[in-house]
Amino acid sequence: MFQAQDLIRRKRDGEMLPESEIQAFVHAVVAQQGITDAQTAAFLMAVFQRGLGTAELAALTQAMRFSGETFDARPLHTFTIDKHSTGGVGDKTSLLIAPILAAAGVARPTPEGVPGICVPMISGRSLGHTGGTLDKLETIPGFHTQLSLSRFEQVLRQCGACLIGQTPKLVPADRILYALRDHTSTVESPYLITASIMSKKLAESLNALVLDVKTGSGAFMRRPEDAGLLARLMVETGKAAGTRTVALMTNHDQPIGRYAGNWLEVMECVDILRNRRHAMSADLIELTNLLSGWMLHLAGRAGSPEAGGQASDELLRSGAAWKAWVGIVEAQGGDAGVFENPQAFHQPAASAQLAAEAAGFIISIDTTQVGWAVQRLGAGRAKPGDPVSAHAGIEVHAKLGDRVEAGQRLVTLHAADQTLLAEPLEMLREAYVVGAVPPGLAWQLREVIVREV
Repeated sequence: MFQAQDLIRRKRDGEMLPESEIQAFVHAVVAQQGITDAQTAAFLMAVFQRGLGTAELAALTQAMRFSGETFDARPLHTFTIDKHSTGGVGDKTSLLIAPILAAAGVARPTPEGVPGICVPMISGRSLGHTGGTLDKLETIPGFHTQLSLSRFEQVLRQCGACLIGQTPKLVPADRILYALRDHTSTVESPYLITASIMSKKLAESLNALVLDVKTGSGAFMRRPEDAGLLARLMVETGKAAGTRTVALMTNHDQPIGRYAGNWLEVMECVDILRNRRHAMSADLIELTNLLSGWMLHLAGRAGSPEAGGQASDELLRSGAAWKAWVGIVEAQGGDAGVFENPQAFHQPAASAQLAAEAAGFIISIDTTQVGWAVQRLGAGRAKPGDPVSAHAGIEVHAKLGDRVEAGQRLVTLHAADQTLLAEPLEMLREAYVVGAVPPGLAWQLREVIVREV
């Protein structure tokens, strides 16, 4: 018989827990029977302090995965693949990757018999200093992110990709445990992060998963060694579940792309999809092609990740990804007509400029601070349920290593109210450091972590 006190004590003392007891723990949490919130919180703290073994982590992830509904992709008869990012400022790659993969696969096999591609993206909202895919998508008039699993399947059949939020019955254990982690300062545990991310992704019935694990000044895991541990835990957990999982460790020492904000990021992606490339979007395009390249390779559409990256870029340049994007938006109820003049839709009530105070090179950016500035402008939320502004955010005019002159624009800020500008402006002023000597710049990709299933 399950006894919460015994589970807590043994994990507190560093003992290994059997799969059956971990399953019983998750069942009790979801059923709200046989365990109190205080006991659940105590168990989370014990995991935070002691960690989990490989078998324990696999058991916890699987128990959470099957704690409610799951999506069954088998009737689609496709290669099902998704990507996940650990979060970033200006990270909007999902809005590009979904239509790229849809254009490549269109949920149909090739004449050579390679299966079609299906991209079921279950995404999240902004919280903390990073943005959320759902908040960006919902700035598109009429776009529905809350679809039933049956409608999810219909859109996937029609378009090859669909972007939705977590349904109330999908992985309910994660919602309960995450809320308690937030209240007990156990959010940062790499073991609990792994179980949270992988339980939701594996519930999509994936054949393969590509992870973007960020490190640097804008990442939750700033130190490479911490990001590396998280990446390896997620790859091993995916392998244990029979899903081929690849983790790419990428640098996140500056905002990604030209914009950070909700509609602003959609607008940037529309420009890229329509082959209108801005210099400030070069790193976003590079990261997108890197991730899509691995996805196309794993799905059998490219002989190598590098060839996949080239195919990804061609799908962007040719307009094929743009056509797929319009199809996805319209299938999910969105008004694609707004993309004809996206600048007209962007009507911020107040704006301000951050200018360089001296000539030199941008030598560092505290990207977490930039993210908090964007949140204070109204683009993010302090806690779940807070409203977000569609048009708040920033435009980036200079990147790391760029030479700037005194008085040159670094960032433009946008907000719904003039009173919201002062604090973010000062935060950004502190975040950008200009020096006399250009910094050494690293390529975005630090390491690839892969294990064969």
